[in-house]
Amino acid sequence: MTTDTVTPTLFETTESAVRSYSRSFPGVFTSAKGDLLFTESGERYIDFLSGAGTLNYGHSPDCVKQELIDYLDRDGLMHGLDLSTTAKADFLDALRTFVLQPRGLDYRVQFTSPSGTNAVEAALKLARLVTGRTTVVAFSGGFHGVSAGSLAATASGYFRQGLHATLSHVTHVPYPDSPLGEFDSLGLLRRMVEDPSSGVEKPAAVVLETVQGEGGVWVAPVAFLQGLRELCDEHGILLVVDDIQAGCGRTGTFFSFERAGIVPDLVTLSKSLGGYGLPLAVLLLKPELDIWQPGQHNGTFRGNQLAFVAASAALRHFWGDDAFSRQVRTKGELVTELLMRRVAGPLGVHVRGLGLMQAVDVGGVPGLDAAEVSRRCFAKGLVIETCGRRDEVLKILPPLTVSQVNLSAGLTILIDTLTELYRADAAAGTTGAAAPYELTTNGVPAG
Repeated sequence: MTTDTVTPTLFETTESAVRSYSRSFPGVFTSAKGDLLFTESGERYIDFLSGAGTLNYGHSPDCVKQELIDYLDRDGLMHGLDLSTTAKADFLDALRTFVLQPRGLDYRVQFTSPSGTNAVEAALKLARLVTGRTTVVAFSGGFHGVSAGSLAATASGYFRQGLHATLSHVTHVPYPDSPLGEFDSLGLLRRMVEDPSSGVEKPAAVVLETVQGEGGVWVAPVAFLQGLRELCDEHGILLVVDDIQAGCGRTGTFFSFERAGIVPDLVTLSKSLGGYGLPLAVLLLKPELDIWQPGQHNGTFRGNQLAFVAASAALRHFWGDDAFSRQVRTKGELVTELLMRRVAGPLGVHVRGLGLMQAVDVGGVPGLDAAEVSRRCFAKGLVIETCGRRDEVLKILPPLTVSQVNLSAGLTILIDTLTELYRADAAAGTTGAAAPYELTTNGVPAG
C-alpha cells in the first residue's frame, strides 16, 4: 500500500474505537525530525506532545540514530529475553555512570515488559512481597497505567469505570494541590498510619508522581515530599516514585524528585528512557529490596536490545554533564515567564509546572475550552494535548531539545489562540464569574 492510498476511513473502519490521539489530531503522519511532525499531504506541525513524554530528545536524534543503524548493520542481537548481552551491558554501564553514580544513588535495575504500566505492576508487587502487607496508598489525580494493578492506583474515573469492584487494596488520598485547592495530605496520611482505629491497614507502599501529568500538571511541594519520605521511614513503608512521564530530564533534572533531596525506595522509568521512542521500562530498587526469585516477574520483551542501544547513546550524549539539564531549566523559565505575562494575568488562566512540563489551566475561565484551544492550535500547526479532571488543562510537553525558534512559534500559536477565544467571548458579552469546579471524567488522557 502506498501512502497516497492511506485515508482516515481505513482507520475508522478497521482499527478499534479505543484509539484516541488520532481523533484529536487528524491526519496521516509520515515522518518527524527534532521538534516537527510531517503528514503525507505536506503539513508541518510543531510538536508540543512528544509522544506523551516519550520523545524528550526529539524525533530521530542523529546521535542516537547512527548507533541504531550501526547495530542493525552488524546484525546485533534483536531479541534476548533476559540473557546477558553487550547491548544490555552498555546500557547498565551508561545508566550507572551518567545517572546513578553522579547522584549518589545505589539502585538495582529490573527490566520489566517495555510499557510503563508493567514497571508499576512490578513495583507494587515487590512492595507487597517485601513488607508482607497488601494496602497501597496512592493520590487523587494520579495516573499509573491501565493494567489491573496499576489501574487500582490510578485515580481517574474515566479509566476505572465499570471496574471499581475489581480494583482493590489501594487507598486514595488527596494530592497536596489540586483543582479543589491545597490539602494537608501528609497530616491525613499520618493519622491514617498512626491511629490504630483509623480503619486503614498499614500500607506496604505509597506511590506518587512528584508532578502529576495526566491529572493536570500539579506539582508536589518540596516540604511535602521530604515529610512523606520521613513518614515512610518512620513506619517501614516503601516510597515509590512513578517518574515515567516526569523523569529523564523533563522537569529540569534527570529524576523529578531530585529537587527535594529524597531517595525513593523504588522508582519506575519508561517513556523517554528508550532514547528514540523505543519501548523500554525499568524498575529501580534499593539492593536490600531485591528479594525476587528468578523469573518471578517476567515478560517476553523485557530485553529490548534496540532500546538498550538507543538509551545508552542518549545517556552518553545528553547526560555526560549538567549542561543539558541547565538548558531545560532555562527554557522552562522562559516558558513560565512568557505565559505568566501573556495569558495568566490578562486572561485569568493558571500557569504551573516545572522545566518543560508546563500547564495552562483554563478551568472556570469563560470562553476558554481546552479541547477547542487544542483543535484550533492543530489547525494552525501546533500539536498540544489536554489533560486534567475534565480536560481543562493544556499540557506543554515539547522535546527537551526543542529549538528556541519552534518553542517561541508554538507558544505564540497557543497564546494567540487563547487570546482570540477569550476576546470573542468578551465581545459576545458572556464574560462573567467563573463557574464552580465540578469533578468529571469525560476526557481521554494519555496512555
